[in-house]
Amino acid sequence: MADQPDPLEITETSRGIVIAVQAQPKARRPGIMGIHAGRLKVAVSAAPEHGKANDAIIRLLAESIGLKRQQVELTAGASSSHKRFLLIDVDRITIKNRIDSILHEARISQ
Repeated sequence: MADQPDPLEITETSRGIVIAVQAQPKARRPGIMGIHAGRLKVAVSAAPEHGKANDAIIRLLAESIGLKRQQVELTAGASSSHKRFLLIDVDRITIKNRIDSILHEARISQ
């Protein structure tokens, strides 16, 4: 029997959805890499200095999930690899479906 992927840690708030992210700065290949220990693993080529990696993660999440840059806000973990991002004005089902689709496409292209 195949292992089931870890479920993504998602919290609903009055402003939107908060997701847990495992950041991987200075990656060769940027993108959403999967789910590990309840966190969405996001790789970016930017270095983790002066907020560059955080900004790159925000841009990548917004573009990948189909949100405006202003709808993605870092809420915790600015200097940590474990981060939390608020996705504003979206619901849990929409985000879960979009992330599932991204991960499915990533598996097909490998």
